[in-house]
Amino acid sequence: MIRYDLRCDNGDEFEAWFGSIADYDKQAGAGLVECPHCGSTQIEKAPMAPAVVTGRRKDARQERAVAMALASKVREHIRENFDYVGEKFADEARKMHAGETEERAIWGEATPEQAEQLAEEGIAAAPMPPVLAPTPPRKLN
Repeated sequence: MIRYDLRCDNGDEFEAWFGSIADYDKQAGAGLVECPHCGSTQIEKAPMAPAVVTGRRKDARQERAVAMALASKVREHIRENFDYVGEKFADEARKMHAGETEERAIWGEATPEQAEQLAEEGIAAAPMPPVLAPTPPRKLN
């Protein structure tokens, strides 16, 4: 895993983890790296100081490794137990919220604008980081 300090074209700074340098380059090149503050996909690496491992830094690295393992398990659980609805995520979430379809656990893709609209409508949704390509075991019929 590699951590980058990143900055969007609006000046927001954040950090993100990638499996490798090539993973960052591939995701950034495809517009998949998104600012968590404003949703911009115009991202660049921010200047970083070299990491010096001290006892305290080693503990922090271990804590991050545990957090990343837990996040991976959460993503795996979602892929195995939720219905994958693809790009219909926002529409399906609205139908369930309105009582037009039965409520169930779903996952899929939504644009930053769609996610913002769902939040404004009071529909709970949370992003799932694009660490793994979606390979859903179950699809919506």
